[in-house]
Amino acid sequence: MRQIPVDTSTAIVMVAQPPSPKIANRQTGEVATDRETGATLMTIDVMFVMDGNAEILNLTVPETGISGELTMGTPVALTGVVARPWENEFNGQKRHGISFRAVAVTSLTAKAA
Repeated sequence: MRQIPVDTSTAIVMVAQPPSPKIANRQTGEVATDRETGATLMTIDVMFVMDGNAEILNLTVPETGISGELTMGTPVALTGVVARPWENEFNGQKRHGISFRAVAVTSLTAKAA
């Protein structure tokens, strides 16, 4: 699967919605896990501001990559962000988009304290 690195070095990033477990199967409630490490996967919405433009990104992050208290509005640093284009077909309808994954999301307020 193609992965596109995302440069976050000049962006301002803060938590829009705190982390929650990523659901692999909505019918059974099964929680998604990383295929390589077995770590539970979490999703977190962040506000990503760069060059005067703001976007809300939904990131997938292994639970082991989340550090510090990540409540709404917390400034964070992102490590190892990649974008992955995806496409699937369900009931004859094609869908496509871009998913984002990070190695780590770290609270910047913990460093200041």
